Amino acid sequence: MASPLHIALIGHRFMGRAHNHALQQSALLSETGLCPVKRTLCGVEDDLAETAGQWGWERWTHDWHAAVADPEVDLVDIATPGNTHAEIAVAAARAGKHVLCEKPMALNAGDAAAMLEAASDAGVTHCVNFNYRRLPAVALAQQLIRAGEIGTIYYFRATYWQDWPLAPDSPWVWRMDRGVAGAGSMADKGSHLVDLARFLAGEFAEVAATSEIFVRERPSAAGPRPVTTDDAAAFLARFRNGAIGLFGTSRMSAGHKNSLGFEINGSKGSIVFDLERLNELQLYSASDPSVAQGFRTILATQPEHPYMKSWWPPGHAIGWEHTFVHQYYDIFTAIAGGGSMSPSFADGLRAQQVLDAVESAAREKRWVEVPT
Repeated sequence: MASPLHIALIGHRFMGRAHNHALQQSALLSETGLCPVKRTLCGVEDDLAETAGQWGWERWTHDWHAAVADPEVDLVDIATPGNTHAEIAVAAARAGKHVLCEKPMALNAGDAAAMLEAASDAGVTHCVNFNYRRLPAVALAQQLIRAGEIGTIYYFRATYWQDWPLAPDSPWVWRMDRGVAGAGSMADKGSHLVDLARFLAGEFAEVAATSEIFVRERPSAAGPRPVTTDDAAAFLARFRNGAIGLFGTSRMSAGHKNSLGFEINGSKGSIVFDLERLNELQLYSASDPSVAQGFRTILATQPEHPYMKSWWPPGHAIGWEHTFVHQYYDIFTAIAGGGSMSPSFADGLRAQQVLDAVESAAREKRWVEVPT
């Protein structure tokens, strides 16, 4: 029988809902030897008690300090705005709790380094929820790259576009406040692109960037409020292995609801991925006969594909929400084995160092080196 793992979930809106939903997948998670127990739900909203009851949490609190201090809590799951991540994560680690933190990991590399130091000193398992690594098609892409299927990587291109605040009268939200969210689309969406680039292509060496706020004031219940985070950003990159990269993020791209995509070109072939077709991976091999060359579609639903053995028969697709289940599966496995996992806080720090360099490059209009 699986042993209980008591969890405190800090935050219960959009990301909190996704995390709660993933914790309901007990069949897959029990394979790790651990069974999630919904110990404490924490949030600031007035409807927290009702939500906790509906979702099956044993307790609820408006005070995250109380949730972290609970001696029965084993894992603290942080799904709050970015400006709160460092304080909660450091406190959780010092209390001996394992920590799962939403992306971007922190507002800056200094805070991310403090989180890593606290978790490392405490010897707890730590993870940043770069959930797109956990898509079977993306994990398969990494396997193919490591196996040399596309040869030496020359070029990595990635974009992440949305359009949720496209209308100028769309209301102000916390993601538009630099002090709460950090660097806007560059951090919110760009953090995913940076992590995928590191996961698939290699470490960053230097970046050059630009960004823009297209709508500088938004309506709110308290009256007009300034927007201090970017609506869109673009940056060039050089990788330490010699490859180059091109990245774009935007929350003002009409017609795109959650459009993440990347293409990787190598000396022997190319790989293409589109989140809107998340069960598919496009592969081109230059070694194919010339009469048969072209991109072919791999439907990543075979039991041999990453994570798929625990789901449905071949050809039966999974969805966005399954990335969170897979993330829990991996961190539970690491906790049960007493080991580490990836993406860890070290990966989160590396991503934040790139984002900090991108922001500096956009502000200073020059190439900026990424720390080694």
